[in-house]
Amino acid sequence: MQTDFEEMKRKLLQSDEEFRQLATRHHDLDARLHHYAERAYLTSPEHIEEVMLKKEKLHLKDQMESILRRQSGDFEPSHAARH
Repeated sequence: MQTDFEEMKRKLLQSDEEFRQLATRHHDLDARLHHYAERAYLTSPEHIEEVMLKKEKLHLKDQMESILRRQSGDFEPSHAARH
């Protein structure tokens, strides 16, 4: 199943502009969150931003999975690796 998921994702990254934009934004948020995770201490505004970024990243993932489901009726995103 993982191979099918990765193959479908790869094809959508090449052929679907909306999916590509969502994936790019998801990746950008992941990089920003990684920056926060490396820090020993976050200020209150930074912590609030971190929470907001996590929510946005999750929303983007949901949108990407919705596109994947539209492309394949038998795709089960709950079995795919979570990021």
